[in-house]
Amino acid sequence: MLTIILCIGPLARLDPRFLPLLYNRRHFGVLTCALAVTHASHMVSIYFSFSPLNKYAAVLASNTSYGQILGFPFKIFGVFALFVLLVMAVTSHDFWLNFLTPPMWKAIHMSVYFAYAAVVLHVALGYLQTAQNPIFAVIVAIGAVSVAALHFVAGRIEKSKDQDYPEPAAEAPWLEVGRVDSIPEDRAIIVAVEGGERVAIFRYDGKLSAVANVCAHQNGPLGEGRILYGCITCPWHGFQYRPEDGCAPPSFTERIASYQMKLIGDQILLDPRPNAPGTPVEPVQYAKA
Repeated sequence: MLTIILCIGPLARLDPRFLPLLYNRRHFGVLTCALAVTHASHMVSIYFSFSPLNKYAAVLASNTSYGQILGFPFKIFGVFALFVLLVMAVTSHDFWLNFLTPPMWKAIHMSVYFAYAAVVLHVALGYLQTAQNPIFAVIVAIGAVSVAALHFVAGRIEKSKDQDYPEPAAEAPWLEVGRVDSIPEDRAIIVAVEGGERVAIFRYDGKLSAVANVCAHQNGPLGEGRILYGCITCPWHGFQYRPEDGCAPPSFTERIASYQMKLIGDQILLDPRPNAPGTPVEPVQYAKA
């Protein structure tokens, strides 16, 4: 289950048909945590109920042979992974996202990769040491390699986009970012500007608007979303923003930065300096074909 969860992100970056899976990914994560708790509870009861120590203390005290591979106390990796999954499940509600702020919340939830590595080690140093049938070992190896490979490929693609800076226009500080017809209707192109920022330029109803590419909810890629009912809609969880000012529609209060643009012929020019979040910017009008 954890392998599937970690594959959803890069798959959605490589193929937008996987984007709907992102909507319910955290619910799948909570379900994975519940399954992990059930597994841990049963294992502790089966193997340590008759221990002279407290059965939970016995999990860590029954084997302390940390200096060897065969017979390594693999249970410590399972305990660590379970702790991380519990923290993520408890903080999965948007209350914690708002309380901790999106960057801190995301940093905490990135620890899922450490949990995944711990689960692989837990299985490799535990069950696989005595397993007679190699099929499960092959499944674990395929899962781990798939997660690593998908993240590597998606990362390479994203890195190449970040390094593809637009050409400076004759008039500083404007940047030439492309032609109007390069943007699909109700969609966007994503432009990486120096400093590591990404800007999403949307085309809709004969107009162009530019906003920060990062959703205020969970830092999702707004430029991979679309205009729905007049609002930019994040492909991750459906959060919406007005394209002309980067404000979420009432009664929501999220805001993102907006950017100035202008049109010379059919060439779009972008000012890479962001406005304050929620600043109104008059959309650029263009002649529809």
